[in-house]
Amino acid sequence: MAIHLYKTSTLSTRNGNNLIYGQHRCGKGRNARGIITAGHKGGDHKRLYRNIDFRRNEKDIYGRIVTIEYDPNRNAYICLIHFGDGEKRYILHHRGTIIGDTIVSST
Repeated sequence: MAIHLYKTSTLSTRNGNNLIYGQHRCGKGRNARGIITAGHKGGDHKRLYRNIDFRRNEKDIYGRIVTIEYDPNRNAYICLIHFGDGEKRYILHHRGTIIGDTIVSST
């Protein structure tokens, strides 16, 4: 028999991204028995929730805009920011900013 050598961490924990995660959408207009009680509620596209940083508490650390994405949960555009200390965060997109711009939050 062959000896299996496993990695120290599983695939689900490698390269973890805690900025985007699935949100449990229960119901879709059904009751506990699964019968439709509220019409025209189901059939939406599956959407992932993006964790937006509204506090902007990274003070005096420069960040670069990497991507500009559409957020279907807010009907708005958001930017992925890579900060100098290696942290990544989403913020709401400001009109006029483009990919590659440098931003900083300060007091």
